[in-house]
Amino acid sequence: MPRKNIDIQVPDLSGKRAVVTGASDGIGLGLATRLAAAGAEVIMPVRNRLKGEKALDKIKQVVPAAEISLRDLDLSSLNSVESLGQTLRVEGQPIHILINNAGVMTPPNRQETADGFELQFGANYLGHFALVAHLLPVLKAGQARVTSQVSIAPNQGAINWEDLNWEQNYQGMKAYSQSKIALGLFSLELDRRRQAGNWGISSNLSHPGVAPMNLLAARPELGRSKDTPGRRIIRSLSDWGIILGTVESAKLPALMAATAPEAKSAALYGPSGPGHLGGAPAEQRMYSRLRNTEDAKRIWKISEELVKADFPKG
Repeated sequence: MPRKNIDIQVPDLSGKRAVVTGASDGIGLGLATRLAAAGAEVIMPVRNRLKGEKALDKIKQVVPAAEISLRDLDLSSLNSVESLGQTLRVEGQPIHILINNAGVMTPPNRQETADGFELQFGANYLGHFALVAHLLPVLKAGQARVTSQVSIAPNQGAINWEDLNWEQNYQGMKAYSQSKIALGLFSLELDRRRQAGNWGISSNLSHPGVAPMNLLAARPELGRSKDTPGRRIIRSLSDWGIILGTVESAKLPALMAATAPEAKSAALYGPSGPGHLGGAPAEQRMYSRLRNTEDAKRIWKISEELVKADFPKG
């Protein structure tokens, strides 16, 4: 049976500046393309310049008039995150959309960031926490919407409070879930604090469901020489149109959360199909693990100490 095409309308974003992490491939590339097509100026912070240039060329093939450019960013280095923040603050242009999309998933063996954090906790979460802190002045200036991309992972697992860096008994999937739970808690605490402090921004969450994305593809730098068996199964089910989404549909929840006029703060957007694995994007019930405000305050405080971020109080 042919798969029904799923899409959403994106409002005119002319005059808006958008920043998308992880935009050099996969969902991030799709998000950057759609934002550019809607008229936004799109900033693509990338770790690999060559890969970024190729992605930029792909976008311009689809959107020849795209106003899009690269910046340097390695989310596994707090120095790199701070440098990007300084660059964009010096440029002085308000940011209207920030999509915290980049991530790594389940290295078979424990790896560390440049700052000594477990890689998934450091890159998926702490890097984005620090990025928002460094960009806050230009996010405020643009009354930005900050959309953080989680996954279905925060609906399972827990934060390993006694060993956030998984120095003992590392388990890749549990560490991945922790990184996404932390990102989700941060996003909701960010929204509470922006309301209390009248920061003028908003914050919400999205997840892509399950689709044949690159997170589980061969990644030699992560110690994975070939696609995981799970990715091969996901690709087959997606190709057959069974329950799961596609790379095209997987970007839509974040696109809705970041751009739709009706998208709410402190809400979660994801696929509306069975099990929220695929289908059209829609608002969803917040994961139970993300509803604990005390956990959110706790991870925020720990994160400020770890990355030495300077968020306003309140």
